[in-house]
Amino acid sequence: MALDLTDALTRVRTVLLDDSQLVRAVGAGRRRGQALGWRRVEMRYVDLKTGRHLQVTTYDDAQAHTRNHLLGAPAAGAVDQLLAMPFANWHVDTTESILQMRVTKKGDALLHTQPAGGERESGHRHDRAKTRLVDPGEPWLHAIGISDHQGQVKPSRQGKYRQVEEFVRLLAPAVEDALESGRIRRPTATEPLRIVDLGCGNAYLTFAAYRHLTGSLGLPVAMVGVDQKQQSRDRNAALAEELGWERGASFEVAPIDSVELAETPDVVLALHACDTATDDALARAVRWRAGLVLAAPCCHHDLQTQLQHSQSPGPYGMLTRHGIVRERFADVLTDALRASLLRLLGYRVEVVQFVGTEHTPRNTLIRAIRTNAPPTQPLRQEYVELTGAWRVTPALARALPDLTRQALAL
Repeated sequence: MALDLTDALTRVRTVLLDDSQLVRAVGAGRRRGQALGWRRVEMRYVDLKTGRHLQVTTYDDAQAHTRNHLLGAPAAGAVDQLLAMPFANWHVDTTESILQMRVTKKGDALLHTQPAGGERESGHRHDRAKTRLVDPGEPWLHAIGISDHQGQVKPSRQGKYRQVEEFVRLLAPAVEDALESGRIRRPTATEPLRIVDLGCGNAYLTFAAYRHLTGSLGLPVAMVGVDQKQQSRDRNAALAEELGWERGASFEVAPIDSVELAETPDVVLALHACDTATDDALARAVRWRAGLVLAAPCCHHDLQTQLQHSQSPGPYGMLTRHGIVRERFADVLTDALRASLLRLLGYRVEVVQFVGTEHTPRNTLIRAIRTNAPPTQPLRQEYVELTGAWRVTPALARALPDLTRQALAL
């Protein structure tokens, strides 16, 4: 329905401020002839120790910025400020409906509302179940052993199912963001979205990504899973054939650091690749100039060893004196340096929680979108000072020596 823009924004505002119904809202696109400080904004409600907040994440070409606004006047003020910006499109998911608003070239608003599909719950974290994106009854979950023949998640596979669910929840908006911003090309039937999963193992998340992107989002996808083990390739290929997915999902045997693909991938996944295998995957993604990278690191032994044999800077000796503390600090330092180096190499990077610590201690996800932004002096200085202070050389820098030198020399 066509509405006056002010009336349409008032309706959107009412929905955004309903903390009992809002699941997720996204503002994107720029109105014709107007400047916009942010490329995209996302909103949802979260429950923190200090009460319920509206969480607002804004995206520029370099990184994401997240702020939490207490329910009431602070949240209302944040909503009003964002609605005053010249976003061309608003997409709002609630527990009952999906509202979409688009501003026309003439400055009017086209408003469309439809019922939400399936049962949905509001997006409050910490106290409510999230919207279920992966139906346990889907045949592929039974085929890979997560669900039983009645479509119920097996008790012993609850943690794996939660990983699949949370991965899909992070994957979908990342792909949509990269498509909307032009960071990855819009796929067609003849030129599908090309995705590679490096170190795919039993391919739980490979199949999850393929099913969600082709089924729920309706995208044509060519998925390749890569693993060093022939038995993994044989098992996964047989499952793909059993599911009727063999044309879109294929599997290869190769080391991550030297795999060669027939087509350059648009999206690179590396999920729980051990130690420096994650760095090898990130390095391949950078060499391929992949538009979107999602990496969930596993163990971090490389920097732990370097820290054990080097002197800690200044007053920070306590961070490496005890083995368990050194191990946890190395985890944080490793992922921080990976994110820093990816920014230097032209990516916008976020480091977010993958799943809760009750399901796995390896619950960090690095989400990177290629922007080709040149490295800035503050970014270079930050990286040089951090590696110099701790006397470490990240494995990702060793895997990309030429590109690292070039980024630091500019």
